[in-house]
Formats: sequence, structure tokens, C-alpha cells
Amino acid sequence: MQKLAKDEIYKILNEKITNPETELVFNSEFELLVAVMLSAQCTDKRVNVVTKELYKKYNKPEHFAVMPQEKLEKLIHSCGFYKNKAKNIIAMSQKLLSDYNGQVPNNFEALCSLPGVGRKTANVVLIVAFNTPAMPVDTHIFRVSNRLGFANTNNVDECEEQLKKEFDYIKSEWGKLHHLILLHGRYVCKAINPDCENCYLTKYCKHYNENKK
Repeated sequence: MQKLAKDEIYKILNEKITNPETELVFNSEFELLVAVMLSAQCTDKRVNVVTKELYKKYNKPEHFAVMPQEKLEKLIHSCGFYKNKAKNIIAMSQKLLSDYNGQVPNNFEALCSLPGVGRKTANVVLIVAFNTPAMPVDTHIFRVSNRLGFANTNNVDECEEQLKKEFDYIKSEWGKLHHLILLHGRYVCKAINPDCENCYLTKYCKHYNENKK
């Protein structure tokens, strides 16, 4: 895509989306990490409902590292995939204490060494907690990027690399760009029944222009 079109899309998104930040609620880097882990295959809204109560008593790696898995499963049950998430959060907390003095690391490799933390989770923590340039790709980013023509792939990792290449000239703003695309996908460019009628990017949308009648 030509730089002029990319710049115009970025400008429009900036004008239309006034608060391009994560919708997860957290008060520490650790709370953010747990929330992002819980958000896999779950809405941020549901995660916030769960963590609002969870974090009143349990909000440090010391709390989760010694928690019976069955107990944590009950506390996070409504987030889905609760058995695997509980297992990973407990193991992640234990590794933070044993290897990182209880502190969430601020680099990609270290984050990915934590149980249950993959590329997307690590990248989200980097941009939100540490303001480090990264390009997390979730289902919204993947969908919108392919529809707009920022990426052309069926592979999430390839999508990340294509986005980074396309927007290398504004690397310092990757975090903001990530949230702009994500929120556009969450509320306008939906997976089912995208709101093309009220979309402000149809002029530039590859998907729309290829499928319009």
C-alpha cells in the first residue's frame, strides 16, 4: 500500500477513535499480564468483570504461585478455557518469583519464556506496560489488516511481520496504531456483519471495494 494511503488511514483513525488504549483494567504490570492471559478467546469486558473481584484479594505473583489450581479455576471460570489458563497463571507466577524476582520482564524473549505467554501476549505487555514498539496481532488486527490491504496472509505471524514492514516508518507509534486498528475492528469492521455503511475507511478498504455491488 502506498504511504499516502497509509498516512490518510492513520489520520482518519486518529480522528475517529479518541482513546486508543487497551480496554483491560489493571493497576500493575503483573495485573496486566494476567488480564491479557485471561483475554485469550474471551472479551475484555468479561475479563474486567472477573479481575475486578479477583484482584481485590489476589494481585501479586506471590498470591497465585501457591494457589491450588482448582481454586483459581473457580475464580476465572467464566473467562473460558479456565483449566489451562489457571495452570499457566500459576506456573507463570512461580517462574516470575524464581527467575525474575517477582517482576514482569520488559523484553520479548523473557516474556515468552513464561508459561502461557506467546507472541501476542508478550507484545501486548510490551506496548501497554513498557511503551516498547511491538505489533501484537489478535483476531481484530488480523481481520482488519487483511481487509484494508496492510497484510495479505492467512498466518498470524506473517501478518505481524507484514504490518511491521508496512509501518516501519512510524515504529515509535506501533502501540497506538495497534489499538486504533483493534478498536476499529471491535466496533466497526466486525467479523460478522461489518458496519460498512458507517465505516469511514471504505475508500481505502480492499475487502469493501472488491465485494461491493
